[in-house]
Amino acid sequence: MMGVQKDRVKFNVGGRIFETTATTLANAGRNSLFGAMFDENWNLQSNPATTAAATEHFIDRNPDCFSILLDLLRTGELHIPTNIPEKLLYKEALFYGLSDHVRTARWGPFDGNRLHLARSVHGRAPGDGTAIRAGPDGGCCVAHGSMVHVYDWTLEEHPPINLDYQRVNDAIWVDSDNIVISACERLGRDEGGMGLFSTSNGELRYKFHVAHENQAKSYTGGALSFNQDYKLFSSCKGRSNEYGIGVWDQVTGNQVDFFYEPPGWSLGEADKLQWLHGTNCLLVATLFPRKDNCYIGLLDFRDKSMVWSWSDIGARITDERRVRDAIAMEETNSICVVNEYEDLGFMDLRRAGSIVRWSSRSRLMKGKMPDEPCYPKLALHEGQLFSSMNDSVSVFAGPDWVLTSRLRNSYGGSICDFSIGGDRLFALHSDENVFDIWETRAHSIV
Repeated sequence: MMGVQKDRVKFNVGGRIFETTATTLANAGRNSLFGAMFDENWNLQSNPATTAAATEHFIDRNPDCFSILLDLLRTGELHIPTNIPEKLLYKEALFYGLSDHVRTARWGPFDGNRLHLARSVHGRAPGDGTAIRAGPDGGCCVAHGSMVHVYDWTLEEHPPINLDYQRVNDAIWVDSDNIVISACERLGRDEGGMGLFSTSNGELRYKFHVAHENQAKSYTGGALSFNQDYKLFSSCKGRSNEYGIGVWDQVTGNQVDFFYEPPGWSLGEADKLQWLHGTNCLLVATLFPRKDNCYIGLLDFRDKSMVWSWSDIGARITDERRVRDAIAMEETNSICVVNEYEDLGFMDLRRAGSIVRWSSRSRLMKGKMPDEPCYPKLALHEGQLFSSMNDSVSVFAGPDWVLTSRLRNSYGGSICDFSIGGDRLFALHSDENVFDIWETRAHSIV
């Protein structure tokens, strides 16, 4: 712990004089520009050859922004005057190493029941967006056909990622600087598959290759996931029998494993992958309408086995029982599924051949579907379950998954996808090429 400092520090920032204490500057943290002013015990460093009158630190930056950031270090609150552009302040915060402080002050820890609509962003790409993925630091990326548009946490757009007419299937953030994108194979050309791209300039860093019988193969990359051991997973659809789930080292890009699709099952065209940290297994879900039937399984790569599986093959299926999305919930040893009416269903992971226990929650939606409805999507975040339906996202909580909140923005049409990350929820609308940013308001310090 840092000790209480009483030394006064003077700055000349762009010609304006500021005076503060070492204690206030220590709030910036070791990785900030001010952290270099302290020794290893958080004592203010001094130069014996410098007189007391000449200890003024000159910084050639914007003094108005410095004043705002200094107050942030003093109080923990951020107040931006109307005459200061937010993007200018964010750039100054980046210079001082205070971006995390600004983010923390702008919005609080994520809570689905306390979210408010902070902003809506209109995309610049033609056509409707197909997928949105939240980044780890509050940014996001949006896929439009063969383009992926990347936004940082200030929602400033970076140069787009262009896959040259290859349709994007999925994207996943490795960290704030890198993103993996999967795309369709182009017939007649050895393209498609997956690549690691820079989020700052959109450049391809390297591609992830698939080898079958020691020969490199072209393939279509599908759903993506990764685990805590830096392994990247993707559903793969090749031209011959290289159907299944590929595994790569996300640091080197080298393929390290492949789970081939067993007869009578579907892995290579999976809609969703989810790594389960507790059981070291991978959830693989292939859903309608990609396939006429739904397939959900848990794969254990240690012995190449499917340790749990469910399918609706042979069952009497109606629209009310057609699974549109699935998500595993390790804390309750269950899998949650949803139909197109936002009815939730649950299956027990501890029982082989488990049946779906449906819980009807939205009968009023029947008969009121929009002309072009989007299929519901599911997400789980810190004990709260989220489900999209038409133009809203529902929040469920508690042991019985009771509906506790509903997020709605009527502009932009139905929600085709949403994603949670960086303490934000991003919702992509099917019309008008627009996405919403939902945040939890920061707690006021009294």
